[in-house]
Amino acid sequence: MMHSVEMELGGRVLRLETGRIAKQASGSCLARYADTVVHSAVVFARDESAHLDFIPLFVDYREKTYAAGRIPGGFFKREGRPTEKETVSARLVDRPLRPLFDEQIRNEINIANEVLSSDKENDADTLAIIAASTAVCLSDCPFPGPIGAVRVGKVKGELVLNPTFAQLEESTLNLIFAGTRDELVMTEGEAREISEAEFLEACDFALPAIRKIVELQEKLLALAPASKRALPERSLPAGLAAEVESRYGDRLRRAMELPVKRERSEARRAVLAEALEALAEAYPESKGAIRQAAEEIENAHLRRLVLEEGRRVDGRAFDQVRPIHCEVGVLPRAHGSAIFTRGETQALVVTTLGTSMDEQRIEELVGQSWKTFILHYNFPGYSVGEAKPNRGPSRRDIGHGNLAERALTAVVPSNESFPYTLRIVSEILASNGSSSMASVCGGSLSLMDAGVPVKASVAGIAMGLIGDGNRYRVLTDIQGVEDHLGDMDLKVAGTREGITAVQMDLKVSGLGRQALADGVEQARRARLHILDEMDKALAAPRPAISQYAPRITILQVPVDRIREIIGPGGKMIKKITDETDAVIDIQDSGEIKIACLDAAMAARAVEMIRAISEDPEVGAIYQGRVVRITNFGAFVEILPGKDGLVHISELDHTRVARVEDVVREGDLVKVKVIGVDEEGKVRLSRKQALES
Repeated sequence: MMHSVEMELGGRVLRLETGRIAKQASGSCLARYADTVVHSAVVFARDESAHLDFIPLFVDYREKTYAAGRIPGGFFKREGRPTEKETVSARLVDRPLRPLFDEQIRNEINIANEVLSSDKENDADTLAIIAASTAVCLSDCPFPGPIGAVRVGKVKGELVLNPTFAQLEESTLNLIFAGTRDELVMTEGEAREISEAEFLEACDFALPAIRKIVELQEKLLALAPASKRALPERSLPAGLAAEVESRYGDRLRRAMELPVKRERSEARRAVLAEALEALAEAYPESKGAIRQAAEEIENAHLRRLVLEEGRRVDGRAFDQVRPIHCEVGVLPRAHGSAIFTRGETQALVVTTLGTSMDEQRIEELVGQSWKTFILHYNFPGYSVGEAKPNRGPSRRDIGHGNLAERALTAVVPSNESFPYTLRIVSEILASNGSSSMASVCGGSLSLMDAGVPVKASVAGIAMGLIGDGNRYRVLTDIQGVEDHLGDMDLKVAGTREGITAVQMDLKVSGLGRQALADGVEQARRARLHILDEMDKALAAPRPAISQYAPRITILQVPVDRIREIIGPGGKMIKKITDETDAVIDIQDSGEIKIACLDAAMAARAVEMIRAISEDPEVGAIYQGRVVRITNFGAFVEILPGKDGLVHISELDHTRVARVEDVVREGDLVKVKVIGVDEEGKVRLSRKQALES
């Protein structure tokens, strides 16, 4: 039976429906907001994957091109591998849902989200979170939800709920919030240097709307109640936890407090290997349980250290950033490069300046666009000591790169003022906590090293939190073990003036607004400290771009001269590019971008184009080349593609019997423009040029 509920949200109607389509799925929801429609289907597998020791959850998000009345490009004419937008949106759906599932689930969970209709005004990503939450709640999979999600913008000083694409163009922030009835569990977005107070104001603005969305889902669940499947009792074998504690607990705790990640990992690995071998006979087929018992010891030790002893595993203060070392100009031929090292996390970040030919074409449901600022993030196995092949960017790589790109977008100059395509590549050389924020710091330095006139330096920091009831401690610059065992991952990037990007994931419930406020304030102080350290390496953009970067000159020529500049069959533009080795981009508006590595050749290309686009000036003298001889005179090319006639009577002061007696084809001669008729034909005089 079909059931539906709806409500007004941000001036548009949000409608949730179930029971009409996808009836073989464990749970299904059709969510509509204005004319954007997302379908989410959940399948909760009947059988367990017994060999796994984690929740086998997979979340997908795909945008069907028919949703916007389009046919896919390319030869096959069907949707292919996920785009970057689809990958980032899939992560947005995954992140608030994953922490809420029971950790004991071992049945595969697949959540498929499909955008079926797009009104090209409302982004479908937040709607997909709502649809996925509803579908899971309608299924037989145990889940404590529902959760809601909204986007918040700020236009002309006023907060806007679920801003349209057009409103986001002038918004100073673009933040996505997801949460339960009472609290936020996930935040993601970018801003134009907003204050911490403005960020918290946006959080407070989002929560009432999220609560209404949760209540709407609960109304639908009351109409279509789901019978939840009981999970099997899952506990450690009797006596195993005590055995691991008594024999290996002290060694595990000592290993946790080793300051160097490799030493800590090897010590922990040695303890676990010994435990697995020693306990194999007494506890057969319990390798996963032994690892779980060890992790519970480590978890309890971390919380005791932080909450009771007031210290961290590596001995740092709660608000202390690990040692920072910055280098710039490390690659001789790269346009801009930097190595940013913070503790045991290290990123090599490289900036390349390209031309308009290097712009990235983006095809999305809202239409085609061109991207002139790109950041790519690579996380090779060796950065964490793993022997694994490179299989291309993972979802995590794409998500981290997207976050770092958002953090830097606010300070990158517009393409109108700095007409370059900018690509940043972050190569993570070593990782022990927040390599995405290291990419932000290194990216900022590499941009300045390349001479890009950025508005300000940008730094990023990852914050953690350990909580127990009403007690909590915010941890600055978390390392891997604190991220893995902690309760919050909060990444904040920005300038000295304010926040440019933020990402937060809560792993437990019960952490209120004050914990978040403490986190962003502690992050602000850490960010200022990191910016001070970065300034020691390079405090401002270099005064000029790299000598190896192309020089770009922009000309504006009359639109009616574009045809002449291109020439018949492209002959003229080919001649210019062959002679100067320049890359020339001609727009229909008459704007011409000339890019060339050699400054002298760039000037030559500019001169040639200007000569073609200019009209011959009567009375002006030109150095021209004789291109054709006739019995009545010589044709002389005075500008590229433009010639005029020197009549035989204008060749010399004396009478000339044969044109060849004075000039021959290929000769360079000075001529004066003595007239231009209505048809544009140019009359020249060598005789008058000699007199001048």
